Amino acid sequence: MDRTELAAFLRTRRARLRPSDVGLPGGDLTHRRTPGLRRQEVAHLAGISVEYYVRLEQARSPRPSRQVLAGLARALMLTGDERTYLFRIVGENPPAAIGPSTGLLPAVRYLLDSLRETPAYVVNARYDVLAWNPMATHFIGDLSAYPLPERNMIRWSFSRVAEEHIWSNEGALNFTRATVADLRAAYAQYPNDPGVESLVTELLGTSARFAQLWEEREVAVRRGMVKRIDHPAAGALEFECQQLRVTDTDQTIIVYCAAPGSPTEAAFRRLAALPPTGASSRPLAAGR
Repeated sequence: MDRTELAAFLRTRRARLRPSDVGLPGGDLTHRRTPGLRRQEVAHLAGISVEYYVRLEQARSPRPSRQVLAGLARALMLTGDERTYLFRIVGENPPAAIGPSTGLLPAVRYLLDSLRETPAYVVNARYDVLAWNPMATHFIGDLSAYPLPERNMIRWSFSRVAEEHIWSNEGALNFTRATVADLRAAYAQYPNDPGVESLVTELLGTSARFAQLWEEREVAVRRGMVKRIDHPAAGALEFECQQLRVTDTDQTIIVYCAAPGSPTEAAFRRLAALPPTGASSRPLAAGR
Protein backbone atom coordinates (compact mmCIF):
# COMPACT_ATOMS: atom_id res chain seq x y z
CA MET A 1 0.00 0.00 0.00
CA ASP A 2 1.35 3.40 -1.03
CA ARG A 3 0.02 5.67 1.73
CA THR A 4 1.69 8.80 0.38
CA GLU A 5 0.20 8.37 -3.09
CA LEU A 6 -3.21 7.49 -1.65
CA ALA A 7 -3.21 10.66 0.45
CA ALA A 8 -2.21 12.86 -2.48
CA PHE A 9 -4.75 11.23 -4.79
CA LEU A 10 -7.61 11.74 -2.33
CA ARG A 11 -6.68 15.39 -1.80
CA THR A 12 -6.60 16.18 -5.52
CA ARG A 13 -9.91 14.38 -6.19
CA ARG A 14 -11.57 16.20 -3.29
CA ALA A 15 -10.27 19.58 -4.47
CA ARG A 16 -11.88 19.33 -7.88
CA LEU A 17 -15.45 18.85 -6.57
CA ARG A 18 -17.99 21.46 -5.55
CA PRO A 19 -20.80 20.75 -3.06
CA SER A 20 -23.40 20.99 -5.82
CA ASP A 21 -21.58 18.27 -7.79
CA VAL A 22 -22.44 15.71 -5.11
CA GLY A 23 -25.90 16.97 -4.19
CA LEU A 24 -24.88 19.08 -1.18
CA PRO A 25 -26.04 22.66 -0.60
CA GLY A 26 -23.64 24.99 -2.39
CA GLY A 27 -23.34 27.57 0.34
CA ASP A 28 -21.04 30.54 0.05
CA LEU A 29 -17.89 29.20 -1.62
CA THR A 30 -16.02 32.42 -0.82
CA HIS A 31 -15.90 31.38 2.84
CA ARG A 32 -14.07 28.13 2.06
CA ARG A 33 -10.36 28.25 2.77
CA THR A 34 -9.55 25.81 -0.02
CA PRO A 35 -11.37 24.76 -3.20
CA GLY A 36 -13.41 21.61 -3.31
CA LEU A 37 -15.28 19.60 -0.71
CA ARG A 38 -14.45 19.65 2.96
CA ARG A 39 -13.03 16.51 4.53
CA GLN A 40 -16.12 16.02 6.68
CA GLU A 41 -18.29 16.17 3.55
CA VAL A 42 -16.30 13.43 1.84
CA ALA A 43 -16.35 11.32 5.01
CA HIS A 44 -20.12 11.71 5.27
CA LEU A 45 -20.66 10.75 1.63
CA ALA A 46 -18.32 7.77 1.93
CA GLY A 47 -19.91 6.50 5.16
CA ILE A 48 -16.75 6.69 7.27
CA SER A 49 -15.69 8.79 10.27
CA VAL A 50 -14.09 12.18 9.75
CA GLU A 51 -11.13 11.12 11.91
CA TYR A 52 -10.44 8.11 9.72
CA TYR A 53 -10.67 10.14 6.52
CA VAL A 54 -8.27 12.74 7.94
CA ARG A 55 -5.76 9.97 8.66
CA LEU A 56 -6.12 8.75 5.06
CA GLU A 57 -5.22 12.19 3.70
CA GLN A 58 -2.35 12.46 6.16
CA ALA A 59 -0.86 9.12 5.02
CA ARG A 60 -1.07 7.57 8.48
CA SER A 61 -4.09 5.31 8.25
CA PRO A 62 -4.30 1.52 8.26
CA ARG A 63 -5.03 -0.16 4.95
CA PRO A 64 -8.65 0.69 3.97
CA SER A 65 -11.06 -2.14 3.24
CA ARG A 66 -12.67 -2.71 -0.15
CA GLN A 67 -15.92 -1.36 1.29
CA VAL A 68 -14.19 1.89 2.31
CA LEU A 69 -12.55 2.17 -1.12
CA ALA A 70 -15.90 1.70 -2.83
CA GLY A 71 -17.39 4.40 -0.60
CA LEU A 72 -14.57 6.81 -1.41
CA ALA A 73 -14.91 6.14 -5.14
CA ARG A 74 -18.62 6.91 -4.92
CA ALA A 75 -18.16 10.02 -2.74
CA LEU A 76 -15.45 11.49 -4.96
CA MET A 77 -17.30 10.63 -8.18
CA LEU A 78 -14.31 8.76 -9.60
CA THR A 79 -14.30 7.61 -13.19
CA GLY A 80 -13.76 3.93 -13.97
CA ASP A 81 -10.06 4.52 -14.57
CA GLU A 82 -9.71 6.52 -11.34
CA ARG A 83 -11.51 3.85 -9.33
CA THR A 84 -9.16 1.21 -10.73
CA TYR A 85 -6.17 3.38 -9.79
CA LEU A 86 -7.51 3.90 -6.25
CA PHE A 87 -7.75 0.15 -5.68
CA ARG A 88 -4.34 -0.50 -7.25
CA ILE A 89 -2.40 1.95 -5.06
CA VAL A 90 -3.90 0.28 -1.98
CA GLY A 91 -2.86 -3.13 -3.30
CA GLU A 92 -6.36 -4.40 -4.07
CA ASN A 93 -7.74 -5.82 -7.28
CA PRO A 94 -10.36 -3.43 -8.63
CA PRO A 95 -13.94 -4.73 -8.64
CA ALA A 96 -15.40 -5.99 -11.86
CA ALA A 97 -17.41 -3.49 -13.85
CA ILE A 98 -21.02 -3.52 -12.68
CA GLY A 99 -22.68 -3.50 -16.07
CA PRO A 100 -22.96 -1.71 -19.41
CA SER A 101 -23.77 1.95 -19.00
CA THR A 102 -27.09 3.32 -20.23
CA GLY A 103 -26.30 6.97 -19.47
CA LEU A 104 -25.45 9.16 -22.46
CA LEU A 105 -22.70 11.78 -22.29
CA PRO A 106 -23.90 15.22 -23.48
CA ALA A 107 -21.02 15.39 -25.97
CA VAL A 108 -22.24 12.17 -27.62
CA ARG A 109 -25.70 13.67 -28.04
CA TYR A 110 -24.17 16.79 -29.58
CA LEU A 111 -22.18 14.63 -32.00
CA LEU A 112 -25.25 12.68 -33.09
CA ASP A 113 -27.21 15.86 -33.76
CA SER A 114 -24.35 17.37 -35.76
CA LEU A 115 -24.34 14.47 -38.25
CA ARG A 116 -27.24 15.79 -40.32
CA GLU A 117 -26.66 13.68 -43.44
CA THR A 118 -25.10 10.64 -41.77
CA PRO A 119 -27.08 7.92 -39.94
CA ALA A 120 -25.69 7.35 -36.45
CA TYR A 121 -26.87 5.69 -33.26
CA VAL A 122 -25.42 4.60 -29.93
CA VAL A 123 -25.42 1.13 -28.37
CA ASN A 124 -24.01 -0.16 -25.11
CA ALA A 125 -22.10 -3.42 -24.63
CA ARG A 126 -25.41 -5.38 -24.58
CA TYR A 127 -26.34 -3.80 -27.93
CA ASP A 128 -29.23 -1.86 -26.42
CA VAL A 129 -29.89 1.14 -28.68
CA LEU A 130 -29.59 4.18 -26.39
CA ALA A 131 -29.85 7.15 -28.76
CA TRP A 132 -30.03 7.98 -32.46
CA ASN A 133 -30.17 10.95 -34.80
CA PRO A 134 -32.97 11.80 -37.28
CA MET A 135 -31.08 10.21 -40.18
CA ALA A 136 -30.86 6.91 -38.33
CA THR A 137 -34.66 6.67 -38.16
CA HIS A 138 -34.67 5.95 -41.91
CA PHE A 139 -32.79 2.74 -41.08
CA ILE A 140 -33.83 1.67 -37.57
CA GLY A 141 -37.06 3.62 -37.13
CA ASP A 142 -37.96 5.86 -34.21
CA LEU A 143 -37.44 3.65 -31.16
CA SER A 144 -38.65 6.14 -28.56
CA ALA A 145 -41.92 4.25 -28.05
CA TYR A 146 -40.09 1.03 -27.16
CA PRO A 147 -38.73 0.23 -23.69
CA LEU A 148 -34.99 -0.34 -23.56
CA PRO A 149 -35.13 -4.19 -23.48
CA GLU A 150 -37.07 -4.13 -26.76
CA ARG A 151 -34.41 -1.96 -28.40
CA ASN A 152 -31.80 -4.71 -28.29
CA MET A 153 -30.23 -5.33 -31.69
CA ILE A 154 -29.14 -8.88 -30.95
CA ARG A 155 -32.51 -9.93 -29.56
CA TRP A 156 -34.20 -8.49 -32.65
CA SER A 157 -31.84 -10.23 -35.07
CA PHE A 158 -32.45 -13.66 -33.58
CA SER A 159 -36.21 -13.21 -33.31
CA ARG A 160 -36.43 -13.57 -37.08
CA VAL A 161 -37.89 -16.80 -38.37
CA ALA A 162 -35.52 -19.17 -40.12
CA GLU A 163 -37.22 -18.74 -43.50
CA GLU A 164 -36.41 -15.06 -43.80
CA HIS A 165 -34.02 -14.17 -46.60
CA ILE A 166 -31.86 -12.29 -44.10
CA TRP A 167 -30.16 -15.52 -43.09
CA SER A 168 -29.08 -16.27 -46.67
CA ASN A 169 -27.38 -12.88 -47.01
CA GLU A 170 -23.62 -13.14 -46.49
CA GLY A 171 -23.26 -9.57 -45.23
CA ALA A 172 -26.07 -10.03 -42.73
CA LEU A 173 -24.55 -13.27 -41.48
CA ASN A 174 -21.17 -11.61 -41.02
CA PHE A 175 -22.83 -8.79 -39.09
CA THR A 176 -24.70 -11.24 -36.87
CA ARG A 177 -21.60 -13.34 -36.22
CA ALA A 178 -19.65 -10.19 -35.29
CA THR A 179 -22.30 -9.02 -32.82
CA VAL A 180 -22.39 -12.42 -31.10
CA ALA A 181 -18.58 -12.40 -30.76
CA ASP A 182 -18.83 -8.86 -29.36
CA LEU A 183 -21.53 -9.99 -26.91
CA ARG A 184 -19.27 -12.80 -25.67
CA ALA A 185 -16.57 -10.20 -24.98
CA ALA A 186 -19.13 -8.21 -22.95
CA TYR A 187 -20.19 -11.41 -21.16
CA ALA A 188 -16.64 -11.77 -19.85
CA GLN A 189 -16.19 -8.06 -19.13
CA TYR A 190 -19.41 -7.74 -17.10
CA PRO A 191 -19.71 -11.07 -15.25
CA ASN A 192 -22.01 -9.56 -12.63
CA ASP A 193 -24.47 -7.90 -14.99
CA PRO A 194 -27.89 -9.62 -14.93
CA GLY A 195 -28.85 -7.95 -18.21
CA VAL A 196 -26.08 -9.56 -20.24
CA GLU A 197 -26.56 -12.93 -18.54
CA SER A 198 -30.34 -12.95 -19.01
CA LEU A 199 -30.02 -11.96 -22.67
CA VAL A 200 -27.61 -14.82 -23.36
CA THR A 201 -29.77 -17.30 -21.39
CA GLU A 202 -32.91 -16.18 -23.23
CA LEU A 203 -31.39 -16.49 -26.68
CA LEU A 204 -29.80 -19.87 -25.93
CA GLY A 205 -33.28 -21.13 -25.10
CA THR A 206 -35.15 -19.50 -27.98
CA SER A 207 -32.76 -19.47 -30.94
CA ALA A 208 -30.93 -22.51 -32.23
CA ARG A 209 -29.02 -20.21 -34.58
CA PHE A 210 -27.75 -18.10 -31.67
CA ALA A 211 -26.85 -21.23 -29.70
CA GLN A 212 -24.79 -22.50 -32.64
CA LEU A 213 -22.85 -19.24 -32.95
CA TRP A 214 -22.41 -18.96 -29.17
CA GLU A 215 -21.01 -22.49 -29.02
CA GLU A 216 -18.28 -21.51 -31.49
CA ARG A 217 -16.89 -19.22 -28.75
CA GLU A 218 -15.62 -16.51 -31.03
CA VAL A 219 -14.56 -13.51 -28.94
CA ALA A 220 -13.92 -10.18 -30.64
CA VAL A 221 -14.74 -6.54 -30.32
CA ARG A 222 -16.66 -5.65 -33.44
CA ARG A 223 -14.81 -3.75 -36.17
CA GLY A 224 -15.95 -1.80 -39.21
CA MET A 225 -17.56 -3.55 -42.14
CA VAL A 226 -19.11 -2.72 -45.51
CA LYS A 227 -22.88 -3.06 -45.73
CA ARG A 228 -25.07 -3.34 -48.81
CA ILE A 229 -28.81 -2.96 -48.36
CA ASP A 230 -31.86 -2.32 -50.50
CA HIS A 231 -33.54 0.62 -48.81
CA PRO A 232 -37.29 0.98 -49.46
CA ALA A 233 -37.03 4.73 -50.08
CA ALA A 234 -33.48 5.14 -51.36
CA GLY A 235 -32.78 1.95 -53.30
CA ALA A 236 -29.48 0.09 -53.32
CA LEU A 237 -27.00 1.51 -50.82
CA GLU A 238 -23.41 0.62 -49.99
CA PHE A 239 -21.65 2.19 -47.03
CA GLU A 240 -19.05 1.47 -44.40
CA CYS A 241 -20.44 0.79 -40.94
CA GLN A 242 -17.90 2.14 -38.47
CA GLN A 243 -17.87 1.79 -34.67
CA LEU A 244 -16.53 4.66 -32.57
CA ARG A 245 -15.83 3.61 -28.98
CA VAL A 246 -16.74 5.99 -26.14
CA THR A 247 -14.16 4.93 -23.58
CA ASP A 248 -15.75 6.75 -20.63
CA THR A 249 -18.93 4.67 -20.91
CA ASP A 250 -17.87 1.63 -22.97
CA GLN A 251 -20.56 2.55 -25.48
CA THR A 252 -20.29 2.51 -29.26
CA ILE A 253 -21.42 5.10 -31.78
CA ILE A 254 -22.37 3.24 -34.96
CA VAL A 255 -22.00 5.45 -38.02
CA TYR A 256 -23.00 4.70 -41.61
CA CYS A 257 -20.27 6.32 -43.75
CA ALA A 258 -20.90 6.90 -47.45
CA ALA A 259 -17.93 7.44 -49.77
CA PRO A 260 -17.64 11.05 -51.01
CA GLY A 261 -19.28 11.53 -54.41
CA SER A 262 -20.91 8.10 -54.32
CA PRO A 263 -24.56 7.36 -55.19
CA THR A 264 -25.05 6.42 -51.53
CA GLU A 265 -23.88 9.87 -50.41
CA ALA A 266 -26.44 11.42 -52.75
CA ALA A 267 -29.12 9.07 -51.41
CA PHE A 268 -28.23 10.02 -47.82
CA ARG A 269 -28.61 13.68 -48.76
CA ARG A 270 -32.09 12.99 -50.16
CA LEU A 271 -33.09 11.07 -47.04
CA ALA A 272 -31.86 13.91 -44.84
CA ALA A 273 -34.34 16.24 -46.55
CA LEU A 274 -37.25 13.97 -45.58
CA PRO A 275 -39.00 14.01 -42.19
CA PRO A 276 -37.66 11.44 -39.71
CA THR A 277 -39.29 8.02 -39.98
CA GLY A 278 -41.75 7.17 -37.22
CA ALA A 279 -41.91 4.08 -35.03
CA SER A 280 -41.54 0.82 -36.89
CA SER A 281 -43.20 -2.51 -36.14
CA ARG A 282 -39.78 -4.01 -36.79
CA PRO A 283 -37.51 -1.28 -35.47
CA LEU A 284 -34.17 -2.92 -36.07
CA ALA A 285 -34.88 -4.52 -39.42
CA ALA A 286 -32.52 -2.15 -41.20
CA GLY A 287 -29.73 -2.63 -38.68
CA ARG A 288 -28.17 -5.47 -40.62
